[in-house]
Amino acid sequence: MFFADALTLDASRRSQDGYMGVRAKAARVGAYAYSGRDVDPENAHGLRDMETVNVLRDAEEVFSARSLGSFVAKPITDDHPTVSVTARNWRDFARGTIMGAVKDGDHVGFDLAFLDADTVAKVDAGKVELSNGYTCNLEFGDFTAADGTKCQARQTNITGNHVALVDRGRAGPTCRVGDAPTADTAPQSFLDSLKPQEKPVKTMLIDGLTVDISNADTALATINTILAARDAALGKVTALDTEIATLKTEAATKDAKIATLEQSVKDAKPTPAQLRDAGKALMLAAGKAKALGVTVTDEMDEPAIMAATVKAKMGDAAKDWNDAQIGASFAVLTKDTKVEATQAPISGSPVNFGDAQTEYQDAQAKRKQELRDAWKTPANSNAVAA
Repeated sequence: MFFADALTLDASRRSQDGYMGVRAKAARVGAYAYSGRDVDPENAHGLRDMETVNVLRDAEEVFSARSLGSFVAKPITDDHPTVSVTARNWRDFARGTIMGAVKDGDHVGFDLAFLDADTVAKVDAGKVELSNGYTCNLEFGDFTAADGTKCQARQTNITGNHVALVDRGRAGPTCRVGDAPTADTAPQSFLDSLKPQEKPVKTMLIDGLTVDISNADTALATINTILAARDAALGKVTALDTEIATLKTEAATKDAKIATLEQSVKDAKPTPAQLRDAGKALMLAAGKAKALGVTVTDEMDEPAIMAATVKAKMGDAAKDWNDAQIGASFAVLTKDTKVEATQAPISGSPVNFGDAQTEYQDAQAKRKQELRDAWKTPANSNAVAA
């Protein structure tokens, strides 16, 4: 089974020819977490659907002479190739060589020689994590790491294939480059050609500030500050966008209301019957108010007459009443009020002449009937028949 674990580059030394030599402290012993699909893809051991399966890499296997020696002289690649590196494709993938592999505490220390200028430039630009590719057998069962972690599988027969330069690997914080190559397996001539490389100060202009990006803590603090300011600005923009959308919706709603009201005004043409009914209601309200001793003027409409009547009779008790309450109170106050038929309407109010015309016609008919019946009555009631 093929695995890829991670390590990290840090310090380096250079040869006069531009080669880079580094020590990568990597491949620690202990428990490694993998997905169940990684270690048991066929579900032969019932682990495929487990989110995490702990795999043990014990010191006996990791530091065995066979395992360490299997990495020596294997290639360094730029990212993992999609196939194992062999003599047939070595030219396509190799960017350097693993010069040595030794036990370094709980880790394997890899001595690496980067021999490709473009790859060295990528390391200088910040691509410093490594992932070592290897094959091994998995022994399934119940195992316990030195720290007490329970494991469901154990690696055996570890055989190195390559080490890949990657943007992000599986490394823990202890898996990183420390010094120049020191492994006994590295050729002395190569070691002698290496000189300490002074770590250049790298700066970047961020939001008007010159930041030493070689200082991780300073760079991280500055970037976090910029990100916080960006997030705050984005929050304000989002709030403003929401407010603008709300205002646009309100404006559209008001425009619709205005258009509806304008149309309603155009459509609200009172008919003669409506005008006559309104005039009757106005005269009736005015008559009732006057009957109760309330002064009514030509400028007052029906609601104003009702309000004046209720105010006159109820006083402060009605000062906060709405139109509906005033209308109800007026109806109660005037329900027994009699309005004289001969009472003149207020000036400017519509007058219905229909009743007067009917009375006139009735009087005319009555007079004609009297004239037709006049012969039946003697001209002088005191006369004596001859």
